[in-house]
Amino acid sequence: MLPRMATTHELSITWARALGWRLERQLLDPVGSMSPAEVVRRLGAVLSMDESLAELAVRTRRGSSRAGELREAHADGSVIKVFAFRGSVHYLSPEDGGLFLSLRQAGRQWELPSWVDHYRLGPADWPDFRAAVREALADGPLTVGELGEALARHRAYRHLEPVFAEGAGTLIKPLTWQGDMCFGPVRDGRPTFQRLDRNPRWQGIPELDDAGPRAIAMYLRSYGPATPDHVHYWLGSGLSAGRKRLDRWWAELGDRLVAVDVEGTTAYVVAEDAEALAAARPSDSVRLLPGHDQWVMGPGTKDAYVTPARLRDAVTRKANLVLAGGVVRGTWAVVRDEVTVSWLDEAPPPRAAVEAEATRVAEILGS
Repeated sequence: MLPRMATTHELSITWARALGWRLERQLLDPVGSMSPAEVVRRLGAVLSMDESLAELAVRTRRGSSRAGELREAHADGSVIKVFAFRGSVHYLSPEDGGLFLSLRQAGRQWELPSWVDHYRLGPADWPDFRAAVREALADGPLTVGELGEALARHRAYRHLEPVFAEGAGTLIKPLTWQGDMCFGPVRDGRPTFQRLDRNPRWQGIPELDDAGPRAIAMYLRSYGPATPDHVHYWLGSGLSAGRKRLDRWWAELGDRLVAVDVEGTTAYVVAEDAEALAAARPSDSVRLLPGHDQWVMGPGTKDAYVTPARLRDAVTRKANLVLAGGVVRGTWAVVRDEVTVSWLDEAPPPRAAVEAEATRVAEILGS
């Protein structure tokens, strides 16, 4: 657990008001007008293991959208796709993504004895290995197999060709964490990788102690008011940032954070958001969101104020989410071109609000 700051609360609010403010910050009430790249930047990260869910997560936060815009944003470099939180593939912004990658690489997992023994790459071998990867990608994107073939031309990496032929798995993750490459366009149904430094929007990977406090503040701006435990979940468990580092970065933020009493829980926002939070009102909006949406992934599915305990199993299993006032109240699915809603709560939202949101999502899905 991160160290608690002074508990003199400058503000006291309910969770309904807190979630109302968070819905606005996450472009859910009101729905925003930002570009796909701006939506990704606002959320910090968008899980992209399932492209259809990633696209829906972005489109539900936009008043006007069309299919394929997230893919186009990836193609033009206004978003990047890398391995990030919990080893999964995420869309990040090229402007801020380096903050998260700086934290992710801090654990230096590739120097663990198990990695060194398996891949026969010691810590001293990685600078040259990374340079060889960048050289192989100099002329454009390559599939994992093609990258392995290019590396096998170097005697030092010939032993890795079978690893790449089998997909490379864990080995390629540190190459995205360290900013050497990112996912490129899909070719013939297969992912490719490309040089990240060829993206003119890429801001690079800042020094760790610069990235840490900035990443905490960025999280609080989209997921606040949040507790230190939320920060540890997102940046500690999610990126292996390290408990002691998080402790120190949290303390360094000092007066930039404002303590908020949320029904007896001490949570925090950055100081510049305190006035807007104080003016926030509870939301009566109903939203249909995809499974594993950032609304629940950001605070974590154990956050009972967002995901009631009795609904956690369904949410964890990637069920599509029905939100009412920011709280998960049920699930939804498209069955034979119809939206089917299952209430998992004693008090379902008004039917008219659900029908209006279902109509909006149907238009997004072309259904």
